[in-house]
Amino acid sequence: MKLVIALGGNALMRRDQALSAENQLENIRRAATQIARVASAHQLVLTHGNGPQVGLLALQGAAYTAVETYPLDVLGAETDGMIGYLLEQELANLLAPSRTIATLLTRVEVDANDPAFEHPSKPIGPVYTQEVADHVAATKRWVIAPDGKGFRRVVASPLPIRVLGLDPIRWLLERGALVIAAGGGGIPVARGADGRTLHGVEAVIDKDLCSGLLAHELEADVLVIATDVSEVYLDWGTAEQRALHKVTPQELAKHSFPAGSMGPKVDAACQFALSTGKRAVIGSLDQIEEMLAGHAGTEVSTNP
Repeated sequence: MKLVIALGGNALMRRDQALSAENQLENIRRAATQIARVASAHQLVLTHGNGPQVGLLALQGAAYTAVETYPLDVLGAETDGMIGYLLEQELANLLAPSRTIATLLTRVEVDANDPAFEHPSKPIGPVYTQEVADHVAATKRWVIAPDGKGFRRVVASPLPIRVLGLDPIRWLLERGALVIAAGGGGIPVARGADGRTLHGVEAVIDKDLCSGLLAHELEADVLVIATDVSEVYLDWGTAEQRALHKVTPQELAKHSFPAGSMGPKVDAACQFALSTGKRAVIGSLDQIEEMLAGHAGTEVSTNP
């Protein structure tokens, strides 16, 4: 089968961890071990989040005051290279030497007039206390929003329109390569006034929505959205919470899910299922084989 696996940001850096190179490498090794269990049997494109890493680079850049902090599209490209390198190396240590692994920086086109630019909503960077959040909001003019028990910076999250560079991804897949692409939802670019030239934009594209679009364009058989929970739950965090196992997009549309966490995952799964007639699975990376076999996770399809 041809798979697109969207690796959640929490698999690379948990909320309770310091943003250190050691912690990141440990988490990537754990993720690579799980991915390797299915990589040898399938065509695979791996995507990943990069929110904490982009936020850390922005903070590090802000400490050097001689120049302005680099824009988010550049920081996104930098973190894609870093995370892609680490994933590539750890997967290469686990897979057969004959298996080619390639990391691609992937530009993704967005609409410069997307209303998301007026309503920042995508969390990036570390979780702050109220005191620290108030300070960075005042000094850096960032938009800060609640995130769980803390606060995080939020930025624009425009919808992905088109994944650029699909031909190299297809070429590599046809030759048996495992491809790491569209990291962090891709590097956001938009068309200029001439309708032809492209330029980077200050935004972060949702990784799951981009992964769903990529899976559609590549005609993937399954979209796997790997996160830190075993299934999608209704009434999460309450005494009435209950897991969804096999569900249609129409059934999911009757419910509301948090925009900063499960909402985009559910949206991406529904869009992929509706546009392709194939299935998407949301669940824990630790159960990836069971998810593909239909025995774990929340399976979203038009024919459950």
